[in-house]
Amino acid sequence: MAHEGELIRLTIPRREDLWFRQQLLADPATMSYNHAWGGTIPFPEEDWAAWHDHWIARAEGLRFYRYVVNGEGAFVGEAAYHWDRKRGIWCADVIILAKYRRRGYGRAALRLLCAAARAAGLRVLWDDIAIDNPAAALFLAEGFTEAFRTEELIMLKKEL
Repeated sequence: MAHEGELIRLTIPRREDLWFRQQLLADPATMSYNHAWGGTIPFPEEDWAAWHDHWIARAEGLRFYRYVVNGEGAFVGEAAYHWDRKRGIWCADVIILAKYRRRGYGRAALRLLCAAARAAGLRVLWDDIAIDNPAAALFLAEGFTEAFRTEELIMLKKEL
């Protein structure tokens, strides 16, 4: 578990740091929660510049993306939210690399993400989580409530 005094922070990744996102999305254990939507996700280096430009350089208040960094300075995950124009909601996303799970990083990242969203003026964050994803318990423990569920997912929301 993360120690009480251990520093967890969110940081904006540089383009050359996107190797970590590539590793995160390619790791089968990390992406096992995503099995209903295809599992691992390719993120080839030739896509990094355009992705970084869209999500970070020109986020335009519609996207927030950060790496989760532990007290030793290691990248341990990612935390993000974005405006889903199709559904008209702000969607949250926290992924912790499998080898760093069960240390409190997900909880700390979710708290920091909610604080950042609140500071940016957001009023509600949503997340759709696969029905069998144990992370749903974390979101519920951090004040998200179940809006609805289907056979595939649980839709959670948090009033900020």
